[in-house]
Amino acid sequence: MSVSIFYGLLLVLNISKTFDFLFLVLVWDGFSPEKLSFLFFSLQADPGLRSDCLGNVMRITLDKDLAVGSQLEIEAINGSDIIQLSSTLAAQCGYSMESDPWGNTKIFASLSGCYVFNQADATFQLGLRLRMYGDNLPQPVEYEVTKMCSYSPWASREVLCDRNYMEVSTLMVPTVTPVKAFKGHRFQQDTFSPELFLLKSFLLQAISAPNSIWKMAFHTPEMKVMVLEDFLISGYGAMTTPKRLVLRSPYNMPETYSEEVAGVPMEVFSVSTYYKEISGLTVMDSVAACPTGGVLFTDEAITWHVPRRVSPLISGSVKILETHMGIDGQRLDKAKMSARHYRLSVTSTHVVIEIPVGSPDGYYKSHALNEEYHVTFTIEPMLEFVWKADNTQADTRYKVLFPITTPMMLRPPQVIDYTIPEQKVFDVLLGPFLHDVELLNFNFSVGVLTVAESNSRGFDVQEHRFANGSKTFSLRVPFSDEVVQKHNPDPLTTSYFLLMVFGLLILPEQTPFQYLAEVEASLEDVVIPTITGTCDQKNFYASVKYGSGGANFQTMLLNAGSWRELDSDLAKLYHLTENSTHFSIIVPHLSPDSTFEVVHSNSILARLELLLVQIPNMWKLNDFSLACFFPLTTTECYSNGTMTALAVKVESVGNLNPEHLTLRDQSCKPAFSSDRFALFSFNLNSCGTTRTFFDNLMVYENEIAMHRSTSKQSSADPEYRHIVSCYYLTNDTKTMDFLTTPRINDPIADPGVGHLVVQMTLSKDASYDAFYQTEDYPVVKYLREPLYFEVALMQSTDSQIQLVLENCWATLHDDRTSVPSWDLIVDSCENLDDRYLTVFHPVSADARIQVPSHVKHFSIKMFTFTRDETVVKGQVFVHCEAVLCDTTKPDGICSGQCANPQRNANPSRPTIVPITFVYAHGISHQTQ
Repeated sequence: MSVSIFYGLLLVLNISKTFDFLFLVLVWDGFSPEKLSFLFFSLQADPGLRSDCLGNVMRITLDKDLAVGSQLEIEAINGSDIIQLSSTLAAQCGYSMESDPWGNTKIFASLSGCYVFNQADATFQLGLRLRMYGDNLPQPVEYEVTKMCSYSPWASREVLCDRNYMEVSTLMVPTVTPVKAFKGHRFQQDTFSPELFLLKSFLLQAISAPNSIWKMAFHTPEMKVMVLEDFLISGYGAMTTPKRLVLRSPYNMPETYSEEVAGVPMEVFSVSTYYKEISGLTVMDSVAACPTGGVLFTDEAITWHVPRRVSPLISGSVKILETHMGIDGQRLDKAKMSARHYRLSVTSTHVVIEIPVGSPDGYYKSHALNEEYHVTFTIEPMLEFVWKADNTQADTRYKVLFPITTPMMLRPPQVIDYTIPEQKVFDVLLGPFLHDVELLNFNFSVGVLTVAESNSRGFDVQEHRFANGSKTFSLRVPFSDEVVQKHNPDPLTTSYFLLMVFGLLILPEQTPFQYLAEVEASLEDVVIPTITGTCDQKNFYASVKYGSGGANFQTMLLNAGSWRELDSDLAKLYHLTENSTHFSIIVPHLSPDSTFEVVHSNSILARLELLLVQIPNMWKLNDFSLACFFPLTTTECYSNGTMTALAVKVESVGNLNPEHLTLRDQSCKPAFSSDRFALFSFNLNSCGTTRTFFDNLMVYENEIAMHRSTSKQSSADPEYRHIVSCYYLTNDTKTMDFLTTPRINDPIADPGVGHLVVQMTLSKDASYDAFYQTEDYPVVKYLREPLYFEVALMQSTDSQIQLVLENCWATLHDDRTSVPSWDLIVDSCENLDDRYLTVFHPVSADARIQVPSHVKHFSIKMFTFTRDETVVKGQVFVHCEAVLCDTTKPDGICSGQCANPQRNANPSRPTIVPITFVYAHGISHQTQ
């Protein structure tokens, strides 16, 4: 009668934390087949829980969706008892379990394992209860599963190599004759050796032992003997079925040993079992040998070599009858192998399995090593082959379940820059990664932002998944955000830099790692400042409009051939006014920063030059040159026979020193001189003046010159020479008679009668070249959009009249006295209470404007009225009052537009009675 020995096994798996076995308790007992009963449960109908019969093993598969990230316990159903399957010595009972990092779990059970009900070595039944529990579950979730498998025919010997144990199942055919066969034969008194002594001792002890497995002798390769109790306590498994002896050993046990077979390392478990029957003592030799290596890796393939002749199991020649390849314990047919590009081949020395890296039967896993991204690929191939020994005709089925994980493969992600600079948005893609990588945050120059914070800031962060299981992450960041750094490599180009560190996380281990990325884009988007200017009879008027860099530049003026900065002193001297978009200066034509080009008898051509330089690179942004003729009397002739002559230093004689100029008589020097002028005053009959008669004219002529004897000029410099002349009529007599009478009253001027027309129009832009017509009103403008106004005196050509804007204001109605109202110009100056100041623009003569003093240009920013903090939508009307002034009597407001910015003065009114007018246009506004 055979004895069955069963062991309880508790397998606990924490799906989210660890994937090792935790073995707790070993329970074993002996039962006779007649007493053994089994309670069956039907498989719960859930597609995530499957069971399969795979030859001499069963497989239970639990999908990760059922595991729900919890711990997993396995209990065996043994009749009416529910036994926690303890796992301290799990390999004793023929159970193994494998889970991937996401909780997909496979449980394997040997048909010869504990708690598998064996019916005549033909039908096998197993019942398990799977229990999941954890902090996130209000109560444990249970699944009960039972599986019945049939298996035949058995080979004479079956060797099973699972991931945590080696098992050998042998048909119980005695390999040593009963005890009585040895009497007087192998153990004669005159024969002695240690092995024979031990064997004789075993036989003597077996005389009184019941029918059972008695003792085991390990071949390590030396013999080591244990009784059954010590064999089990040491962690080994032993049991009998109706026809077979089953022995089981975990790997790396003290009594197993390593051996290299055909270059492949193998672990060997070799035992002789002493089994007592009624007829005597039977000895059975059992050997299991399992590969622990033999794997070669490339980036594309895994090659697994298993010795064709497993020499610890073979004593003579054999013939291979079958070879099979499988995955996760399941055989694959040739069609499936071909579809997956698997190869099974047999050489003279090895059985070889080739598997492509990335096969759908395995899985990739992400790893972070030294802040570098790596991946591994894991797959569990199975090799099964059958051979028959030529000498005994006994067959052996050799089956190996062999999980393989590749070494870490470096897979640095790529940064792909899809940025189109003209769109002014960085568009970056990072990847690819496996599905177990999550994006947590970004470390920018301003700090760390989570994905949610980045999206709320206006970035666009997205995850992209692909059919092959990989994913990428994309990020879009506007150039305008402060996380983007920028600088200008040249005056017109801006280079934008985005430096970021992607904060990534590998699941489920929660392993963080980082990836540094930097992208750059260049765009010719710099708007440089522009300069415009005009002249009147005395001054240059220059206006500078800021570009995209604001006021980040230096203004230089050309002075005597060299540049000097427009500092605070010069700004005050030249009446600099500025706002957020412009600044303006007024430079007298006789100032040192005016260059004289040509002098005529009654005028001088002067030039103002400005240069704008970017800070700190000192790049030339823009230059400006304005040349105008200004009135200048250089020669005056008097009836008393004297002359005054003014010599001017011009650009073409830059080395001229006016102090050294003389008349023809070099003793006649200037009555006054400076670095730019020399004034001579002399009698016409002195200083070398010549007189010439032409018909009825008498001409006096002299010459202002720089004589070389006194000049410091080199011979290459031009000689300065200026001819001055006076003309008199030789035969001309004028007689004037006059009579004086006393005047009773001072004369009184009668006021004249006439009409002067002043008109206000709205320009379409700052060029004042195109204006809105009557049919265009009301004009629609956005808030803070500039409005360009022109106020002009019409139909007058009197250059002694100057138009000055005294007051301008805006109302909601065409009635100039209506309320609410807002001041735009007050006492000829901008309203300082306005956040957006009114800007006055210079006016220059052109084909349309004959007299610039008759015209005023100004601009305001579009605004809207509010009532009780509510925007009042509708039209806005602009009104102005203007004063016409006599330029020969500048006083008070007639001193010029905002000539006196202090609001406390109230000067006398101008000589010409001011004309007050109101001109209104409706201006609609539109918010955006």
